[in-house]
Amino acid sequence: MKRLRRGILLLALGVAALLFLFPTVLTVVNSFLSEGEIQQTYGAALGDRTTEYMAQTVVPKLIPDQVSAQQYQTFLVESPEDLGKFWNSVLYVVPITLLQTAVAALAAYGFSRYNGKVRSAIFFFYVALMLMPYQVTLVPNYLVSKWLGIYDTGWAICLPGIFSPFGVYLLTRYMRRIPKAFVEAAQLDGAGEWKIFTRIYLPQCKSALYAVGLLVFFDYWNMVEQPMVLLESEEKFPLSLYLSTINQNQVGVAFAAAVIYFIPCLLLFLHGEQYLEESAAAGGIK
Repeated sequence: MKRLRRGILLLALGVAALLFLFPTVLTVVNSFLSEGEIQQTYGAALGDRTTEYMAQTVVPKLIPDQVSAQQYQTFLVESPEDLGKFWNSVLYVVPITLLQTAVAALAAYGFSRYNGKVRSAIFFFYVALMLMPYQVTLVPNYLVSKWLGIYDTGWAICLPGIFSPFGVYLLTRYMRRIPKAFVEAAQLDGAGEWKIFTRIYLPQCKSALYAVGLLVFFDYWNMVEQPMVLLESEEKFPLSLYLSTINQNQVGVAFAAAVIYFIPCLLLFLHGEQYLEESAAAGGIK
């Protein structure tokens, strides 16, 4: 009976995993379809009544009739304006990830080292900001960016991201678990605050720092609302926002762009999976 229950559970988990992976597998497979197969398969969905490949119903294909890399060539070589959106995403997200992690580490050190009513009030303010959805802060960010003269520039995207409270909260919770005995021993050896921060806190928080960096990267790599409100020039759009535009006319290119777009997230996750697990299960200090 126990084996039967275990078998049913494994089967249910396997089905759930397949359903979860199906959109990703479908995207990868369809990125290698030829243009003719794309029109034949998705012509009805695209609403193009002039094509001879029109299909009455949309049946996704899991096995291409002919493997073709034309969609990748179109995106990477023949459409530099589309590829530029990918590099826009990189230029926005990498500085946000690095600087937000650095700012969060410094702020979390202050919150974890010092106690008091002022500190508690400021930390409560950080938590309240973190709980607010992006939609609530978009209008203030828009007004401030207009006032500062950075509207429709990369700064309008990067500055709010760099000072986001998300990383501060996570790192503060982690740093509070560092035993005070470590700090007291360092102070007896004559270590100042900077040395305590760089020699004790940062090494102990390696997994948490990496986890925060990954989560911030994933979050801003998929941003849509911020560039939609804070950017006006189409050439400055990140690929996350621009995918919907190329989807309207070039669905095959959109499949290829989507595959290229999730590769950085996949590689970072595979490289930092252990740090995410360590940070999530952190209860003690190495």
